[in-house]
Amino acid sequence: MRGLIIFFWMCGTCLAQQQVDEFTQQQQPEKDNAVAKVKLTGTKVADVEYAMVGDQKLLLDLYLPKQPMGSPLVVWIHGGGWYQNNKSKVFISWLSNYGITVASINYRLVDVARWPAQLHDCKGAVRWLRANSEKYGYNADRIVVAGASAGGHLAALMGTTGDVEELEGEVGGNREQSSRVQGVVDYYGATDFVLRSKTQPSRANKKGSVVYNLLGGGANQLVNVARQASAKYHVTNDDPPFLVFHGEKDKTVLIDQSEAIDEAYQEAGLTSTFYRVAEGKHGGYVFYSSTNAKRLYAFVKMYTKVK
Repeated sequence: MRGLIIFFWMCGTCLAQQQVDEFTQQQQPEKDNAVAKVKLTGTKVADVEYAMVGDQKLLLDLYLPKQPMGSPLVVWIHGGGWYQNNKSKVFISWLSNYGITVASINYRLVDVARWPAQLHDCKGAVRWLRANSEKYGYNADRIVVAGASAGGHLAALMGTTGDVEELEGEVGGNREQSSRVQGVVDYYGATDFVLRSKTQPSRANKKGSVVYNLLGGGANQLVNVARQASAKYHVTNDDPPFLVFHGEKDKTVLIDQSEAIDEAYQEAGLTSTFYRVAEGKHGGYVFYSSTNAKRLYAFVKMYTKVK
């Protein structure tokens, strides 16, 4: 009997060990799209106000490494169809254990404001982060922006609209600072609403759908607005490197959205690395752990080196 107890205890221990990702030290969550638990060795600075728009405070959280001075900076933009979630839905805070500062930002959702308010907020956050880099110690000369789903859509636009004045906005001021970023990580984000109006009309054209609510109308009707809100149509030859992840089984945002930005980058002769996750659906632990986590880390380290 004692032998059986020891056997089952050892099996349980092995299973528990298997649930912790070796590279990131994240505990695999019970719900695949939940944020994994991870012990952070640095400091979290929560609810920092980067702008006030009307009566709404726009906040961000900073995940600082043990030694923040001179650390690279990654700005995380959460997903949720532009209508839900907030900065707590951050899947890459573990980067701070590797000496990288992570800033997770809130932005106005569609119940408060429609396009292009969301992008204006993201740009305002990057300008604020640059203006306040000395206070927190990170190096804001070279910034990588990353996001998932709706956040991936906004991250892709951050990379491709560096000089598009009408999309800059005035959120938070700091207009003497640049909102340009030096690298983009796009997790299964939409990059071509014109294409999506054809391949996913129920999500792009139908009244009450996520894209309809973002744009203020169907992408098939507001074609110029749909193009303006699509990273693919802003690609120019000075845009930063892209790292793209998309699940081949994703039915929420079809993989043709990531194919669109990758093809546009290839045609422009720009750097784009596109990983198709064979068993991947719309998000999940597989995107932020193990091999894919190592790919993210390597990309960030490469493109945050000060030249």
